[in-house]
Amino acid sequence: MKQQLTAQQSQRLCRCRQLVETVIGHLCHWFDIERVRARDLWHLTSRLARKLLAHTLMVFLNRAHQRSPLHFDGIILD
Repeated sequence: MKQQLTAQQSQRLCRCRQLVETVIGHLCHWFDIERVRARDLWHLTSRLARKLLAHTLMVFLNRAHQRSPLHFDGIILD
């Protein structure tokens, strides 16, 4: 049975989806996550973990400098 979403729930879902798509776009653009060449599971998971940790660090640095959390150009250019 399908649920009907209220307008507030729909807006919250759209914002969440937009954030997820933005983060995925950043991982593809800045960290080249589409091409993780690993021969075994250990190296695959460690490379993905490093890329996710680097993304988290960049968000943390942006917040520390009172910038938008997902604006990575400012970190690299400063």
